[in-house]
Parts: sequence; structure tokens; C-alpha cells
Amino acid sequence: MLSVLLFWTCKNIFAQSLELLPVIITETIQQKKSRETGRNIIVIHKEELQKIPGNSLDELLRFIPGIEVQMRGPAGAQSDFVIRGGTFQQVLVLIDGVRMNEPLTGHFNSYIPVLKEEIQRIEIIKGAAASIFGPDAVGGVIHIITQKNYESKKQQRLLTDVKRGTYGLSHQTISMEHSNKTSALFLGIQKNNAEGQPLRGTKGFIKSDLYSGNFSKKIKGNWNVQVRAALDRRDFNAQNFYTTFISDTAREKVSSTWQQASLTKSTSTADYYFLFGGRQLYDNYVFRPSVAANDNRSRLMNIDIRQVQKLRWQEAKFTSGFQVFNKIIRSNDRGNHTHKHLGIYNSLMHQPLKGLFLTEGVRIDWDQSYKWNFIPQLNISYAIKDIVWRGSIGKGVRDADFTERYNNYNKVLVTSGRIGNPALQAEKSINMEIGTDLFLNQPVQLHATVFRRNQTNMIDWVQTKFENMPRQVNLIATGAYALAQNIANVNTSGAEIDVNGMHKISEKTTLRWNTGLTLVKAVAADDISAIYLSNDANTIWNTNFQISNSMGMFSISTLYKNRPEKTTSVLQAGVSKSFGLINVRADKNIWNNKAAIYLQIENLMNIQYADFLGAKMPGRWLMSGIRFNIQRMKEY
Repeated sequence: MLSVLLFWTCKNIFAQSLELLPVIITETIQQKKSRETGRNIIVIHKEELQKIPGNSLDELLRFIPGIEVQMRGPAGAQSDFVIRGGTFQQVLVLIDGVRMNEPLTGHFNSYIPVLKEEIQRIEIIKGAAASIFGPDAVGGVIHIITQKNYESKKQQRLLTDVKRGTYGLSHQTISMEHSNKTSALFLGIQKNNAEGQPLRGTKGFIKSDLYSGNFSKKIKGNWNVQVRAALDRRDFNAQNFYTTFISDTAREKVSSTWQQASLTKSTSTADYYFLFGGRQLYDNYVFRPSVAANDNRSRLMNIDIRQVQKLRWQEAKFTSGFQVFNKIIRSNDRGNHTHKHLGIYNSLMHQPLKGLFLTEGVRIDWDQSYKWNFIPQLNISYAIKDIVWRGSIGKGVRDADFTERYNNYNKVLVTSGRIGNPALQAEKSINMEIGTDLFLNQPVQLHATVFRRNQTNMIDWVQTKFENMPRQVNLIATGAYALAQNIANVNTSGAEIDVNGMHKISEKTTLRWNTGLTLVKAVAADDISAIYLSNDANTIWNTNFQISNSMGMFSISTLYKNRPEKTTSVLQAGVSKSFGLINVRADKNIWNNKAAIYLQIENLMNIQYADFLGAKMPGRWLMSGIRFNIQRMKEY
């Protein structure tokens, strides 16, 4: 797959040498040093992830530079990921190289069926990566890499985390790891429940359960096999998650299962990868008790097979492969549909001159909706001592999901709400970026990038009069409707600066920090008030500071957003024009560092805010807990 993407790691920031070691984004993609990628990439390692204050993975990610997490509810109820503006469907989420974007609606892409305890690292690719991963990788990619390391010693580990807090919060996690020279096993359970804050006539409750397992093993002939499965169940108050109606008292239940398998082999001349993934989702949405529930069942099946040939010429690697995925929905609201996709890709990574690294890639897709599509990508990186200059240009593509095409299409009567559009065309874009990376003599890195995305046929929801609706058979003339439309051309420009560092303050004390500022401006050719495009922040500032030693740890994370203000005369909750959040956590190690007690405060300043019109977020949230980490090692 496009070798363009193999990335840097923060753990080497201590080294006095400015040459960072190679990092593999996943064992399915070529190895590459940071200065060779031509891209702006963020890497968050397991140790850092554990210290960021939050109750769910999406809450943690909103403090990572360059990501906008638009949250509807607390503790993982529902969130949308946005990178470099645009819409949340334009961000592709991967687990160990396999796509997991939900075909029913992009709102469920944040339902990542992985415990943070089993994550090895998260890699965030900013900008288009469609020639690598296929559709939906327009604004960026969030790649979750799980633990599958083989240990030189036989090792067992038991982790437990019990937390209690205001709003009736109850959180429990228990996980077990076992690893040796030839195999690794992870099993984990997480339960996250809260009564929630007071809302209009109810409370914003959340009940979620996650069960996850991951097993990898070396087998004969230098092959490695990995299998993983997960069950994610959520039940939450969805009041005004999707509408601004005063009659909205919605409740939603979502249950999804995930299966994944990989078979890989590495030799001196070539690497071989076979990836398989499947996801099944059940969604039950009740707008109010007197209205029949929307009952949706969807399935995603994915196969990705590739070979990486190692060449002596210019230290080159040539990747070739193909990808097939199939989407299925069975719904009383949206109907029954199937959607197929095939992609064939090739890429060449090489170094024609000293310090100059090139990756040229091309992908040819066939999609049931938009038929054939040609997707090229070029990444350039030039390193001069401690400065790297880089640039990238490539195409992006995204087809409509089942909700955008068929929402409310199968109902007998729809008096108001969002209406799908089967005639939608696929979004296409040209993505460009240039930037520089500065590796300072001290353990600090600075990454600066300017980018632009010229997009045609962007899909969004637009308020539309009854007489302008393309299909009126189940609508009423007095209804208020938002139609899924291609909103002509949208040009998005922006700049981002990311800075991170790690410092040894004393023999036992370490400071890690990162901060990032992102500025985005999107201009539509037509003066259309689109729902999601108008919700994007034009300024995002994320920071995270962690100081730790043998006694414990203190972490503070901050988020600032600025964007167009939206209000409604019907509800008392508008979208905040600007707001700043502060989350803090303090851990005290006990029992010979095998356990820690901690205090966590989210929204320290008790800011009243909303990321979506009508979806009020919690104020100050206090919680405390205890965490055990019991580990045993045995020599062979």
C-alpha cells in the first residue's frame, strides 16, 4: 500500500541524534522514517494515552493536536471526528490497517471497539490518503494499532480500573495480557455508566459495555497470524442529537460486533499481507415513545491483500495489492440495500538523491455508485540536517452513506426531518499541502503545514422547501425538511502548527507535552446554509501536559474552539461560538507502584457549551478511582 505512510514516533524524542528511528504504522505498510513521509503525522503512544483525562476514547482524542471531536453526549455516547475541516464522513478510521467506517452513518465511526489498555499507539494522518486506504480518507485517517508484541520473557499482566463520580458515573475496566516469544493474548471488559446531567424533562444517561479479545501467534515458515473480536453495546439519551424539535425525547441503542484476522509473512526480498475484517451493527432509534422506532441493521465486510517487493535500486520498495469491501443494510426506515467496492493499487517508494525521498502511488477504484475512478498521490520530502521540507498532492473520494441516500425514504409519512437522496454523486477533491519539520537540538519537534482542499459535489444536509423536494410522495406541504444534497464546490484552506517535547527534569521526573493550533476556512461556491459544514470550528487549539515520576503523575489537557454561532428560538441550547475546556488528573502510586489512586476533573471551569445545536454537554464532572497493574515475568 502507498508506502507514503510510515511514520515517526515520539518515544525517540529523547535521543540527541536528530535521525528518528523507523516506525511502522501497521505491519501491513512499508517501513519509513519520519523525514521520508512528506506528511504531517501525529503519533500517540500507549503511555501518553493512559494519562490523558477522559472516560472514553473519543474524549481522549479531542485533546490531540489537529483533531476536532464534535461531541453530542458524555462518556462515548456519540461523537464525530473532523480533520482539516469538512465533514466527519471524510475521516477514515482503521484498526490494525482494516477500515471500520460504519456504512449506516458516519456518526458511528467513533464507536471504536477497542479498549485503550490494548492500544499500542494511535497514528493520525492529516490530509488525503485515498490512494493508500481508499474512499473516505479525505480529511485524514485515525489509525488504531493494538498490542501484538512478542516478549523475550514470559509475561502476564492484570489491569483493573474502578472509577466513581458525579452524575452517577460508574466505570469499571478489567483486562488480562499474556505474552511470550511466539504468542500474545489480550482479553478485556469495560463498563461505563452514568445517570447524566439534567436535560429537558430527563437526564443524559449513558450505559455502555465493551468486550474485546486479541490473539497473535508466530507460526511455521516465518508467518504471523492475528485474530481479534469485540462486542460494543450502548444505550443512551439522544435528545436533540439529530433535531432541534422540542418534541424530541429520543433514546438510542446501538450494538456492534467486530471480527478481524491477518496473516503476514516477511522475507529478505518481500513482505506479504492478508487482511480480513467484518463489522455488524444494530441500531434502534426512538424519537419519542409515540413514534415507531427506526430499526437498522448493517454489515461491512473487507478484504485487503498486498505484496511489498524490496528493491536494491534507490533503496526502493514497490507495493501492489487489491481491496474489496461490501456494505449491506436492512432497515424499516431506509430500506434494504447492498453496495460493493473494489480497489487496485500500486506505489513506489525510493530515494533518487541524498536527502530526497519520493513516493508515487496510484489507485484505480470501481464503485457500485460512481463506477471507475483514478486516484493518484505524490509525496516529496527533502531533509537538510535538522530541517525537513515536505509536500503532498493527491485526490480524495467519498460516496454517500446509507443515511444520506435513504434516510426517511421507506416511511409511509414524514412530517419533518432529514430526507435522503438516492441521486447523490460521490464527493471528489484535490488535496495539496506543503510544510516543514524542525528537529531542535533540545528534545523538541515543530511541524508547520499549510493545506488546501478543492472539493466538488460535497454532501451535506440543506434546509429545503417542500416544493423543491425531488420526491414528495411521503412528505407534507407544511413540513420542515433538510435534504441531503451535493452543495456544489467547496474550497477549504488552512494552516496548522504542532509542537511536542519530552524533557528529563531530574533522574526520576519526566515532562511530556504537545500543543497544536489549527486554522481552517471553508468557502462554498453557492451561498448555502449546510448543517455540518457550518458546524466546523475555524480555530482549534489543543494542548496536553504530563509530568510523572515514581510517586505518581499529573496531567492537564486543554481545548479551545472558535466557530460560527448557531441558535434556535425553540431550544435553550445553542452551539457555542467559542469555548475553552480544561481537564485535569492526578495519580498517586501506592503498593510498590502496582496500584494508583487518582482524582479526575473534567470541564474544570464548569463551562456551559454545546458542540451540536440542542445537544447540551455536561458541566464540571468530578470523579475518583483506583487502578491496579499487576505484572509477572518469568525467564525461559
